[in-house]
Amino acid sequence: MTDDGGQPGPHAPAPAEAPAESSARAEAPTAPAEARGTARVAVEYCTQCRWLLRAAWVAQELLQTFRTRLGEVALVPGTDGVFRVTLDAGDGPVLLWDRRVDGGFPEIPDLKRRVRDAVAPDLSLGHTDRAATTTDAATDAATDAATEAPRPD
Repeated sequence: MTDDGGQPGPHAPAPAEAPAESSARAEAPTAPAEARGTARVAVEYCTQCRWLLRAAWVAQELLQTFRTRLGEVALVPGTDGVFRVTLDAGDGPVLLWDRRVDGGFPEIPDLKRRVRDAVAPDLSLGHTDRAATTTDAATDAATDAATEAPRPD
């Protein structure tokens, strides 16, 4: 409480003293830090086509999956219908996806496999890997069945 002059009045509480810090400060144990990756992924998107949200979603998916195994995921504004994903793991940029070359936009599981193969080949992508194996096996079985089927004369 203060009087009209802004000075503490007779009923004002005494100022609180800061607690003295202990010299033997208890620190929480820290987990070992994961090694940080240095690879850079660039997602170049067309601003005229308003593909920022799609590019940001691709970036988010890669960051969520690879966490600290990537050093950077960058959104690069472009024009003329560009949607391109490149990876630079230290030996120069490598094109992972180009909308004009590959036709359309990347399927996230396929893009994750391409990044994983270059950055962290030992990383399991969980259900994404199992789905690819199941699809590959089903395709192989269908191909084998078609080639072994007798032809009508």
